[in-house]
Amino acid sequence: MNIQEEYEGASGGNYFVSNYPGYEFWSDDALGGEPDVLSCASNSEAPLGLYVHVPFCRKRCHFCYYKVYTNQTSKTVQGYVDALVSEAKLFASRAVFEGRTPSFLYVGGGTPSYLSARQFQKMMTGLGDAFSLDELQEFTYECEPGTASYEKFKALKEGGVSRVSLGLEHFDDRVLLQNGRAHDQKAIYKAYEHVRKAGVPQVNIDLIAGMVGDTEEGWSDAVTRTLDMAPDSVTIYQLEFPYNTNFSRTLRELGSLDGGVPDWETKRRWVDEAFARLEANGYELGSGYTAVKKGSGATFLYRDNLWTGADLLGLGVSSFSQVGGTHFQNEKHLEGYLETIGRGAFAVRRGYVMNKEEQLIREMVLQLKRGRLDGAYFQSKFAVSIFEEYASAFASLENAGHGARTGELFALNRASFLQVDRLLPVFFLPEHRKP
Repeated sequence: MNIQEEYEGASGGNYFVSNYPGYEFWSDDALGGEPDVLSCASNSEAPLGLYVHVPFCRKRCHFCYYKVYTNQTSKTVQGYVDALVSEAKLFASRAVFEGRTPSFLYVGGGTPSYLSARQFQKMMTGLGDAFSLDELQEFTYECEPGTASYEKFKALKEGGVSRVSLGLEHFDDRVLLQNGRAHDQKAIYKAYEHVRKAGVPQVNIDLIAGMVGDTEEGWSDAVTRTLDMAPDSVTIYQLEFPYNTNFSRTLRELGSLDGGVPDWETKRRWVDEAFARLEANGYELGSGYTAVKKGSGATFLYRDNLWTGADLLGLGVSSFSQVGGTHFQNEKHLEGYLETIGRGAFAVRRGYVMNKEEQLIREMVLQLKRGRLDGAYFQSKFAVSIFEEYASAFASLENAGHGARTGELFALNRASFLQVDRLLPVFFLPEHRKP
């Protein structure tokens, strides 16, 4: 595969690499029902984290490709919370989790802040009954500005949340509306005031570069407003068009989107400019997507542990897990998930059992998102010299001017660091590369 190949313009598909091997290689018959790894002896050396998926939203964004449900009743939401607790207890009873306590917890969606304070508290009590949460080093909770009140943020703080991630995406009401967001600029400022007043230790702001209808002036203003807020960290993604989004369907049917779509060159430049402005104002890059304010103490343990092979147990409809080298995903439909958990069975539906080489590659491609690879780390963990085993891949990156090796360290240059995902397939096994 030519590492220079990329999507251009508003073509369908996506190039963001979130796991390896890709989800398209997971199968329904790979696990035979309950994953064998659940019966294996506990590995107390591997960090353990929990991911909880809350699939409810006020609206479905036009670019969203996650499993979400809108217009759900309080009864349905409460029933889902009860199912999450039951599922957590079911997993906790298996040998692989015996005696282990999670060190990080991430609640994502969907819109976790769709839960009421009371539903959140009930969920946390139930999760705490299944897994001891006394040793959590990081607890992240995603919030949509229009669903977050001061009382709710206060409940999150009291429940142990250490980082709230506010999904702002943009500040321009016109752009927000055109992309299907449920909140407006007024809600953004109100939510930010409330989360700071509630005293949540870390506040992260999410932005998306290249939203439909955005302009040079609009993006620059969004970055300026972000700097004025001075959050502890900022995460910036580039808008993509996975095939199951509303935007992708419109593109396939009409061939274009009203308002126009910034091309990849523009999106990459906007991200570069945004991070440069953040760096000039006291932030430093922690990955190709994240800037952290110096001295803030902000952490991303969820990311760092996940990228170094930690076990992650996913709870909830369509959630993903990675335990002991086995990937598995839950039932993707809400009704099926609730029914399966209701009768005391695992809701796992598909998965992939990695071999040692695939586990190594997974860690390489994910860790390169931080802009560098340490050969000594892989030699110690996998007894493999990555610079010998994958010499041609590193040579192709160096020859194309993307980075350079110094001793046991390989580092990307800044420009390549900010578009790292399109470079990662050079490490994929041939059977996992897109044609």
